[in-house]
Amino acid sequence: MPSIRRERSPVSGYPFSLMTSAPPPPPGSWQQPPVQPTPPWQQPPVQPEAPAPPPAPPARGRPRIVDALIEIVTTVALAVILYLVIQTFIVQTFRVEQQSMMTTLHPDQHLLIDKLTPRWDDYSRGDIIVFKAPGRYSADGTPFIKRVIGVAGDRVEVKEDGAWIDGIRLVEPYVDGYPTQPEGKESSWEVGPGELFVMGDHRDASVDSRSFGVIRVDDVIGRALIRFWPPNTLGIVQTPTYPELEADAAP
Repeated sequence: MPSIRRERSPVSGYPFSLMTSAPPPPPGSWQQPPVQPTPPWQQPPVQPEAPAPPPAPPARGRPRIVDALIEIVTTVALAVILYLVIQTFIVQTFRVEQQSMMTTLHPDQHLLIDKLTPRWDDYSRGDIIVFKAPGRYSADGTPFIKRVIGVAGDRVEVKEDGAWIDGIRLVEPYVDGYPTQPEGKESSWEVGPGELFVMGDHRDASVDSRSFGVIRVDDVIGRALIRFWPPNTLGIVQTPTYPELEADAAP
């Protein structure tokens, strides 16, 4: 342990201590003075952060009127496509122009024609159908609307003011008393596969299978489903049943 020598201060006379045997500094330390911290008043001022630059303006695109026109054209095109799909495969409107279906249907009544279900449900006796007019009757392109009387396998006869199927007279309240007479020399028809025999309810004012014979199922546009105009005629177009035929077919 180093010895301590006490001496008196020449100024005050009080003793003070001197480290007489302090260890010497390491060699070369005099050449490396300790780093002193910089006083706050000598430190360089802190520069504030520069504000972020404003975002670049968006690139100029199409004018708004062009975008509006594109949207309108797209909407119209989609509406037209949807309309064509519905008209072609699902339903179609039809306006009655002839008197041949009175008093069930009257001229200027509007119908919805079902074009979808006949793809899996065959046309039945009593259905009211719209079909392409055959032969010389198709000059103006107006479709015909009639009622199905005979289907494939039937033998249809027109006699005694009525329609007969396989020797059984049909009960037809929808003819409203109009007589059913042959329109030519022929009064009996065999309905083959893919064919229909049709007549109008107004038998005196109808050009139908009595004149042009059976029609092809491929020429049928669809079956009448709903009468929607005028509003007071709104309703489903009913298909009658023929219990007289069902009773004869029963064992």
